[in-house]
Amino acid sequence: MESNEKKLTPISQLGEFGLIKRIAAGFRHRQPSTLLGIGDDAAIIATDGSYKLWSMDLLVENIHFDLVYTPLRHLGYKSVIVNLSDICAMNGHPQQIMMGLALSSRFTVEAIDEFYAGVEQACRHYAVDLVGGDTTSSQQGIFISVSVLGEVAKGGAVGRGGARVGDLICTTGDLGGAYMWLQILEREKSVYADVPDLKPELEQYAHILARLLKPEARQDIITLFESMEAVPTAMMDISDGLSSELFHICEASGCGAIIYEDQLPLHSETRSTAAEFSIAPAICALNGGEDYELLFTISEKEYEKIDGLKDITIIGEITKAASGIKIETDSGQQFDLKAQGWNALQ
Repeated sequence: MESNEKKLTPISQLGEFGLIKRIAAGFRHRQPSTLLGIGDDAAIIATDGSYKLWSMDLLVENIHFDLVYTPLRHLGYKSVIVNLSDICAMNGHPQQIMMGLALSSRFTVEAIDEFYAGVEQACRHYAVDLVGGDTTSSQQGIFISVSVLGEVAKGGAVGRGGARVGDLICTTGDLGGAYMWLQILEREKSVYADVPDLKPELEQYAHILARLLKPEARQDIITLFESMEAVPTAMMDISDGLSSELFHICEASGCGAIIYEDQLPLHSETRSTAAEFSIAPAICALNGGEDYELLFTISEKEYEKIDGLKDITIIGEITKAASGIKIETDSGQQFDLKAQGWNALQ
């Protein structure tokens, strides 16, 4: 006898981005001021004289962070930064944030003071205003929701879908450090569980520590673009890993790509720590995530504007969609690149 029960689909089968696409498919824009909605780093809202950029992120304890090794002040700072980074990824400048918190009874007033000290530090550093929010109770842990409003000149917003064949693929800063610091923390957490009195020696990991616990939004790069009168053709921030972000740009732009392993920007500390864990350094950059650097494409005509800039690295070029998305290894072999970055709904 056949069952009449409808087969239900686990969310993990779709994954984070599959779920987002499914949700977006059920909605249409009704306001003429809504220029870009679901599917990019931020929405674009038309206003008189400029465009507003609007984005939000949700951070959940034991999914996005572990308070065993995340100080509350650093968590407050990072909660702001991950949202400001989305505005920078659209070539804009963040201006205001709103923050919601759900807190369990284990948190004291003093603990929340410490968290908001980090929030205030980030707001002060980036000249951003905290203008409101909400608080409520939680049965377990802490949940953080941040909404950010930013601005970009009309015609200046950069989404994921503008890359064209021949464009250069670039990244800012260095990649993979946050991932390697997470490996250190997980190792030390395991050691601490067995030997609580053992004090870890972590001084040699100062750079990668900062990459995870105190990332920065690359507003300086957006200001640099403005000063050079350069506009990327497509851009994202690297929160889920370089490979995943590159796939998003290629999918949105209808193109392929090739990147070169020997061009990936890796700090010497990231390389040495990867060796310590017997991990290929390129894997840290491709799949690690949480770097909050910018991945962007730019026309070859703009090459001279970015050539030689200290904090920008050309790692590849955009190709025809039929060519696929490839990586060329140090030995000159080419392989299909796989998007194996962070998936919040795994």
